[in-house]
Parts: sequence; structure tokens; C-alpha cells
Amino acid sequence: MATPVQTWKRIAFLGPEGTFSQEALLSVSILANAEPIAMSTIADALDAANECEVDAAFVPIENSIEGTVSATLDHLVFDAELFIQLEHVLDIHLDLLAPDGTDLADIRRVVSIPVALAQCRRFLHERLNGVELVHATSTAEAARMVGEAEPDGTGAIAPAIAGRLYGLETVMEQVEDHPGNQTRFVLVARGMLSPPTGHDRTSLVCFQQADRPGNLHQILGQFAARNLNLTKIESRPTKLGLGDYCFVIELEGHLSDEVVGDCLKQLHSELASVKFLGSYPAFGERGPKRREQIAAARAEADAWLRNLRSRVRPEED
Repeated sequence: MATPVQTWKRIAFLGPEGTFSQEALLSVSILANAEPIAMSTIADALDAANECEVDAAFVPIENSIEGTVSATLDHLVFDAELFIQLEHVLDIHLDLLAPDGTDLADIRRVVSIPVALAQCRRFLHERLNGVELVHATSTAEAARMVGEAEPDGTGAIAPAIAGRLYGLETVMEQVEDHPGNQTRFVLVARGMLSPPTGHDRTSLVCFQQADRPGNLHQILGQFAARNLNLTKIESRPTKLGLGDYCFVIELEGHLSDEVVGDCLKQLHSELASVKFLGSYPAFGERGPKRREQIAAARAEADAWLRNLRSRVRPEED
């Protein structure tokens, strides 16, 4: 991954200790020396970064099963002035945890964050049909609640690390409905943007002038005309009234790329508003190698151009 534009010393994340957010944060090598600051909610983490109480926030933004984490996206769109600095993808495995000696047949209540319960919908229906579902603010908070209470048939759906932290045993492993369960996290901060790496992603929000036929076609046409590849598009309510939507768009490329900058300039001139959410290194196993290849190709191209320019004859007097 590219070197960040600054060092983030204190990073807020969705706590308490033992959440997937913390696990993902600790797995990002360039953030290894930062001090993790646990927050009660995603909104608290983002507000802390927005108000500069911490240097940045590390939050989930998308899950491969449940889609967008609306608490994160809506806060970035409507309530904060933060830029995405990098993204990271973590494989998600959820366990059913309970106090020692608890069997599956003993479970009468399951605690977890709503998105995690949704990711285990089929398991809950087939193996624990009829149990009470209780919402917590995070998977680790669910494990903490169960670990600190007297054993009463309550279990938590949470990562294994949370079970170890809060003294719970695994009743069943990997109870998520789909094996390809992944969550994408983003690091967001005020101020500067990440530099281009050659393998980047840009996120922005397009607000319409008015709700009329062809609005979306007009927006998408700007990207198509420049051969820019969109990796994600979704509509979000603007909270101004029913039927009033904005479009959240992600595309390949960086703000520094001429073609991307030209597209954003055109959108800004035609739409009611465009909110820029960031240009940042794209995650992927082949990302670092691709960035190295692009850097080498650019260096070779620079050398080629310098060599050609060195052959230009001086102007005659």
C-alpha cells in the first residue's frame, strides 16, 4: 500500500476491544503504530475524527452480504467533512459464543449487532428458530454483555477474538450464512488527501438539480464518455423528502488523473452539488504488485521522454 500522506497517531474505531473493526485496523501494516481508541458507535468514531479529537477513524462501510453500512455512509455524506484515506477488506467469520458449559440446546437468546444477525439469518432460522434476538452496538459489545452476565441461556454472535477477551466458549464456529463474507473498512480523516498510486479508487456523491427523467443517465454519461470504470453506484435518500435521492458513486482512478478531474469538474458545473469523499489506494491482493509495475512503467516513460528532449537542437539565434 502507498505511504500515507501523514502519520495518524490516534485512530477511533467501533469498540469495545475485540470487534472486527479493531481486528481489521490491527491488520493494516501502516497503521500498526497508531493508538486505537475504542468508541461506542460508528457515529461516535466519525464525530471524533471530524472534530479532530483523534487523527482519524477506521470504520466499516460495506459488507459482501448485507451491502452498505448505512451508519457509516450516511454520516460521511451528510454529517462530516472527512476524506477516505485508504480501504481494507477483512474476511468475516462469526461464531456463536456462550459461557462455559452452554450447549446449543440451552440457547434461548442471542445478542449481536443487527448486521451480524442478518449475516446469520439462515443459521438462526434453522438451528435456533424462535429464540429472542437482542441488538447490541457491536459484536464485541455483545460478547462483553454475555461474558459479564450470569449464565442464563444467552449467547453472542461475535468473532472468536471477542470470546477469548470476555471469557466465552465457542458453541458453534462460523455460523455466517455465506462463506465469502467480507467487510470493507475505510480510514477517514480531515485535511489532506492520499497521493495517487496508479491503482486508486475515487468516491463521490452527486446531488441532482431536480428529480426529472434522464438525471442518472446524464451523470453516468460523463463517466462513459471518458471511459471511466464505475465500481459501485447506489442511491441514498437525501433526508429532504420522499423521492429525493442522491447518488453515491465509486470509480477507478484518482483525483489527480486528468480524465477524472475533468469529469468531476463537469459534474460540479451541471449538478446541484458534488461532495468529494476521497481518492485512495484500491485494496486487493494484486494491488501492491500493480502499483510497483505502474511506478516502474512511469519511471521508464520519464527516462524515455528525458532522452528524447535531450536530443532537441537548441534554437538558432
